[in-house]
Amino acid sequence: MSEITIRAAVRADLPRLTEIYNYYVVNTPVTFDIEPYTVERRESWFAQFQPSGRYRLLVAEESGSILGYAGTARFRPKAAYDTTVETTIYCAQQAVGKGIGSRLYGALFDSLKDEDVHRIVAGYTLPNPASAALHERFGFKTVGIFTENGRKFGRYWDVAWNERPAKVT
Repeated sequence: MSEITIRAAVRADLPRLTEIYNYYVVNTPVTFDIEPYTVERRESWFAQFQPSGRYRLLVAEESGSILGYAGTARFRPKAAYDTTVETTIYCAQQAVGKGIGSRLYGALFDSLKDEDVHRIVAGYTLPNPASAALHERFGFKTVGIFTENGRKFGRYWDVAWNERPAKVT
């Protein structure tokens, strides 16, 4: 691989981010979205992220091609939850297993170190050994499993919920 750059996402990235996400919508239970998104429908999702602050979106880019993204978003809309953020992370199929997720999470969590964030939470569909390993590597602990709470591809799926402190020592 040539050099991979991690940077803040910009609006011009949205078509590629949508393409990456739609692969998982159509082909996997990793997301519980059922219908692929258009770029226009994905605009409101993208609008929640800022270059600084709690809610960020980073991309991994190699030779002008985006290989994946990771971000933090509002966990719940009530003010008392403001210092808790929820993660999202997706890699393009050709980039899976090449350490892109680890690079993205490392940069994302580093970018939050001076923000008023206390907890980082993540949920992922089971089974998903790669996501489980990634989250464990970054200090997440499983705090619960919601059983059969999503139906996709004619079956029910469980979701593991994980958390970690924002500041890991």
